[in-house]
Amino acid sequence: MRSHVRRAQVQQMKAMNKAERTVQLRIVVRQPPVGVAFAVQRGNKALDYSRIADENTLLFEVPVGVKTDATGQPDFTGPFVQGTPGARFIYLNSGTLAGQTDSCWTRRAKISLRGITWQLLNQEPGSSANILEVKIAGKAPNGGPACASVPLLEGGWKAIAPAATL
Repeated sequence: MRSHVRRAQVQQMKAMNKAERTVQLRIVVRQPPVGVAFAVQRGNKALDYSRIADENTLLFEVPVGVKTDATGQPDFTGPFVQGTPGARFIYLNSGTLAGQTDSCWTRRAKISLRGITWQLLNQEPGSSANILEVKIAGKAPNGGPACASVPLLEGGWKAIAPAATL
């Protein structure tokens, strides 16, 4: 009897690990360098959501899959997700890496998903908040586009309502 119950629990955990839902991630780029292209990297080299910075803020929204990893923590999947379990991130490319062939910049910012917890994710379904948002500085200290592992501003990832203002 106990082995039957245990087997059922293991099967249920496996099913939960395979179950995946989609969440929308919003990346807010504060004060990017004007005239520089930014784009979200999809897979190894493809680009999506490309735009030229001409204002104080750029917005990128990308869907990602979320499932439970072997340790019970959220794991992220999908074409925009890079890295290994426990160290997932999104690449935001700029300059030539964003398809702007005449740019003097060739940069890529790494936006960590590590701060997204189940507590934060569970605020999302069935509530008015259905987007997870993070803000980053658009410029590096030298005035060029942000690059490498960028700090997440204002405490990192937050659940927000879709109509929330910047």
